[in-house]
Amino acid sequence: MKILMVLTSHDQLGNTGEKTGFWLEEFASPYYIFKDANAEITLASPNGGQPPLDPKSSEPDFQTEATERFNKDSEAQATLANTLKLSDISPDDYDAVFYPGGHGPLWDLAEDHNSISLIETMHSSGKPVAAVCHAPAVLHNAKNPDGSPLVKGKSVTGFSNTEEGAVELLDVVPFRVEDELKAKGGNYSKADDWSPYAITDGNLITGQNPASSVSVAKALLEKFK
Repeated sequence: MKILMVLTSHDQLGNTGEKTGFWLEEFASPYYIFKDANAEITLASPNGGQPPLDPKSSEPDFQTEATERFNKDSEAQATLANTLKLSDISPDDYDAVFYPGGHGPLWDLAEDHNSISLIETMHSSGKPVAAVCHAPAVLHNAKNPDGSPLVKGKSVTGFSNTEEGAVELLDVVPFRVEDELKAKGGNYSKADDWSPYAITDGNLITGQNPASSVSVAKALLEKFK
């Protein structure tokens, strides 16, 4: 089982002057769920190399067993520091793709033609495509073979407007994940803010927020049982 994890290379939080990137827990929890299931994991990002970490995700309040394991895992840290360039990735080489969130993907992966092509190819091949929190934003330009939006008519979730409002970034993000999934015809639903919530529709798996990363990763593995 070969799983590709795609991370953002974008580190600027709009025009705020603050840093963003990927959210540590949304990477670490799925990474170890896949690793402990003996999956072969490849990491990629648009620019390759070290993807930027959202500094807020290193704060004490957001640490979990998985993030603590990662912080002691020099091998995993070295792997993360050397992500492959997304343009060098072939979807034929992987059985599934997983996108961790953080605000970064809203700016780069959502518009990245290599990422869009990867998603479209894997999805149309029947391979699982999974994304959590802000990462369902990567689906907004993806299309089905007939040209319709990939999420049209599909049950999906992602970071909600109320959660974006709670972190006071509604007017900073280039678009709101909930609004965009709805605009593209997705059947968007959500749980209470910050509660775990994941949806599987065919081979598309989405999660609402950081608390949902474990559920999304486990749902992806279920596809191989």
